[in-house]
Amino acid sequence: MSTRSCQGTDSVIKPLDTIPEDKKVRVQRTQSGFEPFEKPSSQVKRVHSENNACISTKSCSTSKESPKLRRHSSPTSPTSPKFGKADSYEKLEKLGEGSYATVYKGKSKVNGKLVALKVIRLQEEEGTPFTAIREASLLKGLKHANIVLLHDIIHTKETLTLVFEYVHTDLCQYMDKHPVGLHPDNVKLFLFQMLRGLSYIHRRYILHRDLKPQNLLISDTGELKLADFGLARAKSVPSHTYSNEVVTLWYRPPDVLLGSTDYSTCLDMWGVGCIFVEMIQGVAAFPGMKDIQDQLERIFLVLGTPSEDMWPGISSLPHFKPGRSVCVSSSDNLAHQVFFLI
Repeated sequence: MSTRSCQGTDSVIKPLDTIPEDKKVRVQRTQSGFEPFEKPSSQVKRVHSENNACISTKSCSTSKESPKLRRHSSPTSPTSPKFGKADSYEKLEKLGEGSYATVYKGKSKVNGKLVALKVIRLQEEEGTPFTAIREASLLKGLKHANIVLLHDIIHTKETLTLVFEYVHTDLCQYMDKHPVGLHPDNVKLFLFQMLRGLSYIHRRYILHRDLKPQNLLISDTGELKLADFGLARAKSVPSHTYSNEVVTLWYRPPDVLLGSTDYSTCLDMWGVGCIFVEMIQGVAAFPGMKDIQDQLERIFLVLGTPSEDMWPGISSLPHFKPGRSVCVSSSDNLAHQVFFLI
């Protein structure tokens, strides 16, 4: 079992009405498009500019431009930094590096805001990675408080840079600080936002296909955002021709582990259940250490070995091996209770 190495007790994240005024406006703005958050009748309607600066419609009706509007308007000088240009962003520090991309903390020279720069290296013989093309094309059409915002795309001969809003941590790092599990109120807060973000993309026939704590960003005000859409895909209805090489092993559902490519939103929902358990108990629900077989055994140890009677059609899955069973653990196991309900 994987355990958290750091020690600490989770405390309740401050509700919206106790957040300092300088941060409260930003949080309300990102959530202003949703029904559950009622707006006071005196609140001024807002629109968003090209660079995501919040502009009051009241200022648009006056002839005198407000200082805020001048500060965030697109520069008119030919030598001023502009969106879509590599020299419009300053790299501050490296945040991480993967097989084909490096992520930096950066700063926009256009409006001074912090950003995350995902710099994708282009190979002359291979071109732009398809995961980068897929991520950029999907995120351009997604605008939601619980989806990471894509600000800009910069394409040069050597690199493709995706410019995202900067969010200071992720759920994995947050849980590392609280190895005994999160406060129940924070579990509910994060779970609600995760489900709300998934509901938004599922209604648009998009599967994330890589839900894990590292891909759930957490702001300093407790706002959760789905990120890393490199494996995401728009569902083709009614055709199902997907890959089973998706989702990190610990969060991959048993039907996909058994080779199924006929899946839908349930793929993401299994990941939600795994993350839910991990937030509560502080350790992963099914931390397979070896391979797909080891992962399946850990799942069956908790939930029981499925049969054709229990799961019609399982015997037709490519990797199913009849006659192999695993003893079921006690039903008081938290993962057993959670996945029985799901």
